Amino acid sequence: MIRLIIVFLFFSCQYENRENSLPETFTAKKNKANTLAFFRALEAENAEQVAELFSNDAKHINPYHSGIFPKGANSKEGIKSYWEPVFPNFDGMTFHIKEIYSMDDGNRVFVKYRGYINLKNNAGVYSNDYYSTFKFNDEGKITEYVEIFNPIVAAKGFGLLDKVK
Repeated sequence: MIRLIIVFLFFSCQYENRENSLPETFTAKKNKANTLAFFRALEAENAEQVAELFSNDAKHINPYHSGIFPKGANSKEGIKSYWEPVFPNFDGMTFHIKEIYSMDDGNRVFVKYRGYINLKNNAGVYSNDYYSTFKFNDEGKITEYVEIFNPIVAAKGFGLLDKVK
């Protein structure tokens, strides 16, 4: 009986290792690359470049806006308009990707990352942990971007803690 259990565990581990090491599809690789291009466009502070990564009917959703941050935006043009006024408020931003995974058929990507935003006039650095999901269409354009962040950390970082609802 012990021998049977050991054999079962051995083959279970072998099967599990094969499952975890399956090659990513072309679609998954493409969409992960497009996700990383999104972060590079943010770091370049280029709203046009950001918007070009989205489909015409895309949605940008901030579920934890807490009444003081934008709820998000709809459409490629809306997303461009969302980001255009953001960049002049800062002296640069960087995003450190901690984890990135393709999901389902490769048309969804999950990212765990940390953002560092330099505030104007040497006012310090705002930093927060984020989780985002990206949905893509067949052309590799983002159709939905959901940004999850700690709104208390964000409000505190921007001096808006008293405005959190």
